[in-house]
Amino acid sequence: MKALVLLPKIFNYPFTYCNDHFSLKEGDFVEVPFGKRKEIGVIWPGKIPNLKNIKIKKIDKKLNNISLHDELINFINWFALYNMMPLGLVLKMTIGGSLKIIGSKDKEFIHIKKKNKIFKLNNEQKNALNFLNSTKEKFDVSVLQGSTGSGKTLVYFERIKKIIDKNKQALVLLPEIFLTNEFKLRFEDFFGFEPAIWHSKITPKNKRIIWKGIINNKIKLVVGARSSLLLPFKNLGVIIVDEEHDSSYKQDEGVTYHARDMAISRASFEKIPIHLITSIPSIETYNNIKNRKYRHFKILKRYNDYPLPKTKIVNLNIKKIKGNFISDETKEVVKNFLKKKEQVLFFLNRRGYAPYLICKNCGYKQICSNCSMYLTFHKTKNKAICHHCSLEKKISRNCKENKKCEFIMYGPGVEKIFEEVCKVFPSNKVEIFSSDYMKKNNQIKNLFEKINNNKVDILVGTQMISKGFNFPKLNCIVVIDADFSGRGYDLRTTEKNIQLYHQLSGRAGRFSTESLIIYQTLSPEDLTLNEIIKNNSEELLKNELELRKKNFLPPFSRLIAIIISSDKHSLSLDGAREIKNQLKKINDIEVMGPVDSPLLKIRRKFRSRLLIRFKGKSLIQKKITNLLNTLKISNKIKLIVDVDPVNFG
Repeated sequence: MKALVLLPKIFNYPFTYCNDHFSLKEGDFVEVPFGKRKEIGVIWPGKIPNLKNIKIKKIDKKLNNISLHDELINFINWFALYNMMPLGLVLKMTIGGSLKIIGSKDKEFIHIKKKNKIFKLNNEQKNALNFLNSTKEKFDVSVLQGSTGSGKTLVYFERIKKIIDKNKQALVLLPEIFLTNEFKLRFEDFFGFEPAIWHSKITPKNKRIIWKGIINNKIKLVVGARSSLLLPFKNLGVIIVDEEHDSSYKQDEGVTYHARDMAISRASFEKIPIHLITSIPSIETYNNIKNRKYRHFKILKRYNDYPLPKTKIVNLNIKKIKGNFISDETKEVVKNFLKKKEQVLFFLNRRGYAPYLICKNCGYKQICSNCSMYLTFHKTKNKAICHHCSLEKKISRNCKENKKCEFIMYGPGVEKIFEEVCKVFPSNKVEIFSSDYMKKNNQIKNLFEKINNNKVDILVGTQMISKGFNFPKLNCIVVIDADFSGRGYDLRTTEKNIQLYHQLSGRAGRFSTESLIIYQTLSPEDLTLNEIIKNNSEELLKNELELRKKNFLPPFSRLIAIIISSDKHSLSLDGAREIKNQLKKINDIEVMGPVDSPLLKIRRKFRSRLLIRFKGKSLIQKKITNLLNTLKISNKIKLIVDVDPVNFG
C-alpha cells in the first residue's frame, strides 16, 4: 500500500512512500527516510502518482496520539495556494519547531494557579458580551469596536471563559511580541492562571511542551503572535484578533501573509466564530461592516466614563524653534502636569539620534553600502546603523586636507528628544521606550514596574508605546512632529495616521477627568490632523474608502506584488520585463511595471517590482503560480511574491 507524505520542507507536493505495517489515515504523523536522514512528515490527501521503475522507500514509524484534523489540512492547502508559497513550508509553520517530539520526555504544560481579581462589567460591556455570545457555534465574523480604555479586553475575556467552560480551545492573536507580557499579567488577574504564550522568542523546549499540549487538547488558551495561527488546535472554539487594524499582522519578509485575514479563513474552515477587536477598524474591516458582511458593535464610552483627552495644536510656524524640538508653549503645559505628579509622554516615531549625517565640508553622506538608504546615527553606540541590513559604521572619516569629516545631524530621532527632555526637565526622572532599548522581556517588565510605581515622570517613546499598554498616571502626550508620523511606502498613510493618533491619545487619561494630547506641527490646517482632533475617524475612513473606490484600489481590487532582485540592476529589470511578458497570457489581470522599488537596493540586491491588479472574486493565484513554475528563471535573479502587499518599499 502506498501513501502520500508531506514533509516540512520547501516542496509544494507530498512524496510517495510504502506502508506495509501501519494503519494510517490522513493527518497522521510518521517518520520516513529522506536522503540520508530521518524526517517527520504527515500523511497527506491527494492522488497517488503512478511511479514506474522507481524504488519507493518505506514508512519507518507512526507517531501515536497526534494527528492533524481534516479542517486544518484543508486550511493548510488553501493557505499555501492563496499566499503562493510551498505547501511543505506551511506545514513547517504548523509543526512550529516541535520536530524533536519523538522520544522527548518534556513535562506537560502546567497552568500556574494564582488568585484572580473580581471584575464587573458595566452595562455597555454586558451588551457587548451578549453581542459576541450571540454568534453561537458557527462561522461568524464580528467586530467589537471601542475607544482605548473602553474595556474591550474584559469583554472578550468573559467570552473566552465561556468557550473554555465548554472544554474548547481559544486563540488570542496579538500584533507584537512585546505585548504578550502585559497581556499575560491582565489575563492572570482575570482567570487566575497563566495562558500559554507562543512567539518566535519562546525556547525550543517550551515550544515542544506547548505544541504537544495544544494538539492533545490539554492547553485551552494560547496567546500569540502571527505564527500561532497555524498551531494544531484539536478543538478550537474561537479566535480573537486584538488590534485587528495593526499593520504588524502583515508578515513582509520570508513567508509573507496577513495574519488577520488568514485567521478569518481558518475560522471559516474550522466553522467557528472569530472576533476582531479594534479602536479604529482597518479599511477592509470598515468596508465589510458597511456591506454587512461582518457584524458590528461599538462601545461608546470609556470604562468608568473617563473622557478622552483634550487636544491642543502648537503651530511651529508662529515661533520657530532654534536648535531644539520642544516649543516654549509645550514646555509650560508639561510643567503644569509634572507639578501635579502626573506622567508625560513625548512621542516621535523615529529610532536613533539623527536620521541623516552629512559632512559640512565635503558634503559626504552616510549612506548604507548594502542598501539605498541613509544610515541612522545612534548616539548610545556612537555608530551609524542601517535599519534594514543592520550594517554599523563608525562616523569617523577622512575629509579634505587630511582633516576629519565634520558631520551635521539632520532631523531628530527619539534619542535626541530624550536628550533634550533631560536638559529641559533636569529634576525629573526620564525613561526611553523604543525597540532599541526594549529587546528583552525583563527590560519591558522592569520599565513597567517603574512606571506603575511612579518612579518615572516622563517617557520618550516611538510607535511601540502606542499599542495596548495601560499607564494609570499618564495624562499628557506630546507629539513632537505630527507632520512626520505615519509616512511610508504604502497605500495606507491616511489610514495609519488615523489609527496611530487614536491609539496614542488613548494611552492618556484612562483614570483621570483631565488629560491632554499636544500636536506640534508646521501644518496646522492639515485635514487629517483636524478630523482626528475632532474625533471624526468615521468621516476620514468614509472619505478614504471613496478615494480607494475611485482609483480601483483595495478593498475594491486585489494586488499581488512580485519583487525581482539581483546583484545587477540591469538583470533585475530584464527579469521583470520577461516575467511581465509571460503574465500577459493570463486573462483578467492588469500587470503594472516594472519599476525600481523606492528602496532600490537592500542587502546588496537591486530590486524591481511588478504589481498585479485584479478583481477579488476569483482566486487567480493558482494561474500565476502555474505560470511562474514554467518559467526558466536565471539563477542570478530571485523572486519574492507578496499577496495583498502593505509595504511598497
